[in-house]
Amino acid sequence: MIAVGERAPAWVADGFAEYRKRLSHWLPLDLVEIEPGIRGKGRDAVRATFDEGQRVLAAIPKGAWVVALDGRGKAWSSEQLAQRMEHWRGAGKDLCFLIGGPEGHALEVIARADETWSLGALTLPHMLVRLVLAEQLYRANALLANHPYHRG
Repeated sequence: MIAVGERAPAWVADGFAEYRKRLSHWLPLDLVEIEPGIRGKGRDAVRATFDEGQRVLAAIPKGAWVVALDGRGKAWSSEQLAQRMEHWRGAGKDLCFLIGGPEGHALEVIARADETWSLGALTLPHMLVRLVLAEQLYRANALLANHPYHRG
């Protein structure tokens, strides 16, 4: 997971750590934090997003299958995510999820993505998306393993 933003609040970091630990039975989940672009009065948000995008692109492992979280992406149910997870596993590539900054991803990042995924119509704080993503990856893997975690 590559995410724009640094220093998650303790409750996000703790929750992420918990799901990372649970996921370790099925797949490793690493977090790469990307320094946000400079924003504020008199600053150009487009430039900040572009700068973030360049750092995100540089952090993507070579040959990885890239899934960018984006509000315009496809929305999947937990069961559909499990199906995607099974497909990705079969492809034999590293899997990389991208979480953008306050304005989303730079156009270059979306262009690089192999897929875009929407968590739904709600706008979520980007730090919270880390936790939701980790939980959904755990849920998808639990579904594939017939683990009783998912009772949907």
